[in-house]
Amino acid sequence: MKLARDRIYWRLFLFSSLLLAGTSAQGGQTQFICTSVPKDMDICSATVRNSVPPVAAGDDLKTTVLQLRETVLQQKETIINQKETIRELTSKLSRCESQNGGGAEPGGGGDERGGRRKDPAGGSKNTMGDHVSRGPSDTLAQLAQTLQSLKQRLENLEQFSRSNSSGQASSLKDLLQTKIDELERQVLSRVNSVEEGRHPALLRNQTAQRGRVETTLTSMHQRITDLEKGQRENRPLDKFQLTFPLRTNYMYAKVKKSLPEMYALTVCMWLKSNASPGVGTPFSYAVPGQANELVLIEWGNNPMELLVNDKVAKLPFIINDGKWHHICVTWTTRDGVWEAFQDGVMRGSGENLAPYHPIKPQGLLILGQEQDTYGGGFDATQAFVGDLANFHIWDRKLSVGEIYNLSTCSSKAQVGNVFSWLETSLDVYGGASKWTFEACRQLN
Repeated sequence: MKLARDRIYWRLFLFSSLLLAGTSAQGGQTQFICTSVPKDMDICSATVRNSVPPVAAGDDLKTTVLQLRETVLQQKETIINQKETIRELTSKLSRCESQNGGGAEPGGGGDERGGRRKDPAGGSKNTMGDHVSRGPSDTLAQLAQTLQSLKQRLENLEQFSRSNSSGQASSLKDLLQTKIDELERQVLSRVNSVEEGRHPALLRNQTAQRGRVETTLTSMHQRITDLEKGQRENRPLDKFQLTFPLRTNYMYAKVKKSLPEMYALTVCMWLKSNASPGVGTPFSYAVPGQANELVLIEWGNNPMELLVNDKVAKLPFIINDGKWHHICVTWTTRDGVWEAFQDGVMRGSGENLAPYHPIKPQGLLILGQEQDTYGGGFDATQAFVGDLANFHIWDRKLSVGEIYNLSTCSSKAQVGNVFSWLETSLDVYGGASKWTFEACRQLN
C-alpha cells in the first residue's frame, strides 16, 4: 500500500516538473493544467504526449490563417481586375452600340455597368444580341434621317455660296462631303450584312430603303460637284488665301516663275496665325549656292527676321494673335537699308543688311517653308502655320503712302510688278488648301 502511494506521488512530481519546465521555456507565467488520465496509463508518457500537441496545433493554425489571408487578398485582386475588365468591355460595347445605332429600347432601363437589361417578363436580355437582331433597320432609318438633315444643310450651303461667302461655304461643304462618304460606307456595309439570311419581305423593304438612301447620296454628290465647279469659275483669281493648318515639312506652295535680279525690293502680304513659339516661315527664296538669298522667318523664341544673302535683320513684328495683319518689308542694296511695316505703320528700320549685294535671279520662291537647300531641306520646326494672302513683290522701294493704301484696301493700291498674287501663278503641295479671301472684308 505504501509502495503504491509513493509511486503516485512520484508521478505527480514528474508531471508538475514537466509543466513548469514548459512554461519557463516559453518565458510565460506558471500555469497548471488538469488532464484526465486513464488509471492504467503511465502519467509521464501521457504528460509528454499531451503537452506537445498544443504548440504544434498553434503553428498549424497560424500557417492556415496566413494561407487563408493570402487567398483572400488574391481573390480581392481578382475581383478588382474583373471589375475593371467589365467596365472596359461595357465601355467598348456602349461605343459600338452608339456607332452602329443600337441601344436600349424606348422606355427600357439599361444597366450601364453590366451590359444587360430586364425584359418585360422579368428575365434578362443581352443588349448586344438584341442589337444584332433589330439594329440594322433602326440604323438605316437613322441614317436616312441624318441624310435628310444633310440635304437641308447643303441647300443652305448653296445659298450661302451665292451670297459670296464661299470661303466658309467651302469649309462646310468639305465637312458635309466627309460625312456623306462615311455614311455611305456604313449604309452599304450594314445593308450587305443584313441581306444575308433575312426574311424576303423585310429584305425587300430594306433594299428599297437602301435605294432611296443611295439616290439621295448620288444627288448630293452631284450638287456638291456642281457647287465646287461654280465656285472655281466665279471666284476672281486674286481673291484667295493659302492655309497651312499643321507644322509639317511637306505643306508648301511653289511660285511658278523665278525672280529677276533686284537692287531694291518690297514684299507685302496678309498674315494670320496664332502659332507658338514663332509663326514659322511665310516665304523663302533660294538660289543655287545660297539657300537664304531672301527669307522672312520667325521660329523658336526669336523675333521675326529678314534674311538677305544669309545676313539678318530683326523685325519688331507681333502677329501671332490669330488676327489678320498686313506686313511689308523694304530693302535697297545701297547701304543695305531696310524698313518694316505692320498694318500700314512703320515699326522699325535699319541698315547694313547685305549692302551692295543684289538679289540673284533664277532662284526658287517657296511659300510656307524654309529651304536649307535649293528647293528642299524643309524643317517642320520652321514651317509656317496659319493663313497667307495677297503676297506681292516689287523691284523697288514702295513709299509710306503706297504701303498704307495696301493695308487699308484703298482703290489706289497697286499689285506687285515682279510677282502678283494669282491662283494660276502657284502650285500647292502637301495638303495646304485654298479658300476665298477678300482683305477688305476682313477689315470691316
